[in-house]
Formats: sequence, structure tokens, C-alpha cells
Amino acid sequence: MSDEETITVAEISDGPGGASETPGESVDLPVVEILTGRGFVTGKSGSGKSNTASVVIENLLENNFPVLIVDTDGEYYGLKEAFEILHVGADEECDIQVSPEHSEKIASLALEQNVPIILDVSGYLDEADAEEMLLETARSLFAKEKKLKKPFLMLVEECHEYIPEKGGMGEAGKMLIKIGKRGRKHGLGIVGISQRPADVKKDYITQCDWLCWHRLTWNNDTKVVGRILGSEYADAIEDMGNGEAFLMTDWAESIRRVQFHRKETFDAGATPGLDDFERPELKSVSGDLVSELSDISDEKARRESEVADLRQELDKKRAKIDQLERELAEAKDLKRMADKFSQALLGRAEAPYRGRSQSTPGDQRELREYERGEVDPGEVVDAAAN
Repeated sequence: MSDEETITVAEISDGPGGASETPGESVDLPVVEILTGRGFVTGKSGSGKSNTASVVIENLLENNFPVLIVDTDGEYYGLKEAFEILHVGADEECDIQVSPEHSEKIASLALEQNVPIILDVSGYLDEADAEEMLLETARSLFAKEKKLKKPFLMLVEECHEYIPEKGGMGEAGKMLIKIGKRGRKHGLGIVGISQRPADVKKDYITQCDWLCWHRLTWNNDTKVVGRILGSEYADAIEDMGNGEAFLMTDWAESIRRVQFHRKETFDAGATPGLDDFERPELKSVSGDLVSELSDISDEKARRESEVADLRQELDKKRAKIDQLERELAEAKDLKRMADKFSQALLGRAEAPYRGRSQSTPGDQRELREYERGEVDPGEVVDAAAN
């Protein structure tokens, strides 16, 4: 890859806030800067931010540069209309359903085999599962890039969910911030997409090498534009057309007002209309790629089955132990009862002897009467027994 290699994504637009360039001129982005840098694309819903992200991705894929897209709304599968891109996630519509156990393999496919990947986290019902999937995948990418040092871009939709300006940040967000701060030296770039710049951690925004500001109208968001770009841009951004943006980059000295191209692949994120929805024919990926991930799924299923069998066996053994402990407790109770019974019998058997050695005056009188033949011997025996 040449450091001078570029992709054409937009044209200079005419309007307030634009640089002194000729409207209609092509806007090129340096590939290395996009793949390894830190980017931010923002704009209110319908302003064109997701289209801009898709146009950049389409151009990269067209030139065989791999990317990994973290899709939070399930809208990037339209790229499969033109490109063989591996779609993984939790939905049945994905090429294969994956879990955190697949993360390392996903990173290997992306970095070592140049496989473009859509990591669709929209299908995970539990947000914690989606965040864990993102965390483990980002962590694997970062770890592998430390050795490979290969230009590679990770795009994250709705990034404010992971790197919020306010509130607590989870482990996935901390990993994304780490990539933003240290990924460039390893070749790992990141671009965050959000419709609310006021909700995105400013430490991330201010570190970005390139930023696209589409139409924003909320006061909190335009204030962010004013602080970063200047008050004239904060005023102009409210009236920008669809697809228009202020493009701010480290490699250009001026802020340019540009009109991004329309994406060429199916727009799965478009607002549904009254016409029937017509899904395009999508390209399939190599069965070998799916097979490599399926092997992990099979191994996981086998381990889970073994664990289930071991738990069932353990439950049986615990039930047997409980039964033996109950039987032991019952045996101890019977032994105590038997000991008491034996002591009682022994006490009755020894009573006549104890009576002679510790006889009462009444006992001595009965003995004298017996010796004189005045008492029936059977009565004496019965008395001793009692």
C-alpha cells in the first residue's frame, strides 16, 4: 500500500462555512490515515452520517482493504449486495451465530486472511452479551495488531453507547478508548458514529484525526460544534442538506464543506416506506470461513454437553450423599435408643443386688419375714423385679 493512495468519497459543496475551493471538486481521503487513524462521524438522524460511513467502507472494500464494522442496528448487511463480507452475530440472518468464544478467530480472519466482517450486535437480547462480544473482539484485534502492525479499520456505530460523556463506562468502552489512544502505532484505526456528539466522550472526539459534522439542530450538539469548529460553523450546521458535512482533517489546514456521494449498495438502514420491502440478492461468503467458525461452535456445544453431563452426574452423587447422610442420622438415632434401652434393661437386672447392698428398713423387714417363712417367695421376686 502506498502512503499516497486515496479514495474519493465526496465533492466540495457551496455554502456558508466552506473553504475557498471550487464547488464540485473531488474530495479524496488518504487510505493510510483512514485505516490507522481516529475518526468521528456525527449528525442527527436522516442527515447522512451512516451513508457517509458506508461510502468510506465501500471505497475501502473496493480496493481490498479489510474492515470490521460493529453494527448496532443491523443495517450494514446491504454491503453484501456487492461484496463478499462475513456477517456474524446473534440473528439467524447472519452467516453464522457467534459468541465471545469466536472473538479470537474473528480477529484472525479479519487481520490474517483479509476477510471483511460485519459484527452485528443488534440481535443479542441482553446488552451485556453484546458488550462482551464487542469487548473480546476489540481486545483480540488490539492484541494481534501489536505483532502484525497491519493497517486495519474498526468502525463502531452508536459509539456513545460505549464511550459516553456522562455516566459509567464499561470494559468495552475502555477498550475502544485504548484503541483510540494506542491503536495507531500498531496500525489499528477506529471511527465512531453517533447522532449525538454531546453524549460522546470529549476525550475521544478531541483526539480524532478526521471528523465529519453533518446536520445538527439540538442546542447541546451545536455547542459542541462551536467549541471545536467555531461559532460560524455552529450556526451553519443547522441548515445543511442531507449528505452535506463539514470535513475537518489533520492533513488539511482548512475545514471544508462537502457533499458526500450516495452509497451504491442496498440501504438497509433507510426508513421503511409504503412500498413493499424488497431485499436484494446478497453475496455468499466462502463455506470454509463459516466452517472455521462452526468448528468453534461445535467445540463449544461439545464442552457444554460434557459440562451438562458432569453436572447431572454431580447432582446424582450429591443426592446419594444426602440419602446416606439421612440414613446415617437415622442409624445414630436408633443406636442412641438401643443404648438407652440396654441401660434400662441392665438397670432392672441389677436392681435386686443394689437393693441388698443399699436396703431400706422396709426391705430389711421383708427379708426377715421371708427368712421366718412369713412371705411368699414369688412376691419377693416380683418386688425385686419391679
